Amino acid sequence: MNNRTRTLTSILALGLAGSLVLAGCATGNDTTGGSGGEQESDKGTITIGYLPSWTDAVNNAFLLQDQFEKLGYSVDMQTLTEPGLLYTALAEGDVDIYPSAWPDISQVAYMERYGDDLEDLGTYYDAAKGTLAVPSYVDIDTMDELKAQADRFDNTIYTIEAGSGTATMAEESLFPAYGLDEEFTLKSSSLAAMLAMLQDSVESKKDVVVTLWRPFWANDTFDLKEIEDPEDGMGETEGLHFLGHKGFAESFPEAADLLSNIKLDDDLYNSLENTVVNEFGEGKEADAIDAWLDEHGDQLDWVVE
Repeated sequence: MNNRTRTLTSILALGLAGSLVLAGCATGNDTTGGSGGEQESDKGTITIGYLPSWTDAVNNAFLLQDQFEKLGYSVDMQTLTEPGLLYTALAEGDVDIYPSAWPDISQVAYMERYGDDLEDLGTYYDAAKGTLAVPSYVDIDTMDELKAQADRFDNTIYTIEAGSGTATMAEESLFPAYGLDEEFTLKSSSLAAMLAMLQDSVESKKDVVVTLWRPFWANDTFDLKEIEDPEDGMGETEGLHFLGHKGFAESFPEAADLLSNIKLDDDLYNSLENTVVNEFGEGKEADAIDAWLDEHGDQLDWVVE
């Protein structure tokens, strides 16, 4: 099994797990899953909520689990299936922290709705960006070229879950900025399904265009290039944040202090994501965090040993 196939197998497994979570929800706002938290420590239990198919949140969820437990907290890991459920759970206090939010641009609609009940605990990465991407073998570089040759792509641009910041930005900003709605339909699906489609397309050298973002491991794995976006149709550069429910810092002061100090540059972020997603994969995230900290811990002044 090659590295790309192994990666997609893990992502598909995560996507299936997320589907099962949604099927098991009674009200649509319930959280489920979890590891740890059965025996609450004196410092309390921190519930980390994340979407298992969104790897930036997976990486950080398990990194924070490791660090919070070393601070003496109990940790409960809760998986949800779409961002609306996650923000609702966070605002209502069913989840204590979202470990990789995009509140500046991509998920600003959720901030406008729930922001009064949330607490920004720090920006750990400051150069995130939504993108429109094609495989490097596709001889198109601009939005005008893409629009003029829409039939090469079956007049379809693929995106992730409806309601995600990526899908929302594509529909409400990117398409009108370049008139892409005149030629293209935006087709949403789970991240796992979109990546599986992307893998099939790349292996058969088929023309395909997708909405993505950076940083994200798939850009390198599938050798993708960004379509020039001078109008910032997919949004300007933004930060990736730790978001907590209102009152998090008061309830968990040591955890909040740690979060305010965590910073990742491109090299550190990429190595973390690669270690968790590609080198270890689903089910071995804790081992991946141990290996990453062993290799990079001496570069980090915030690590709890």
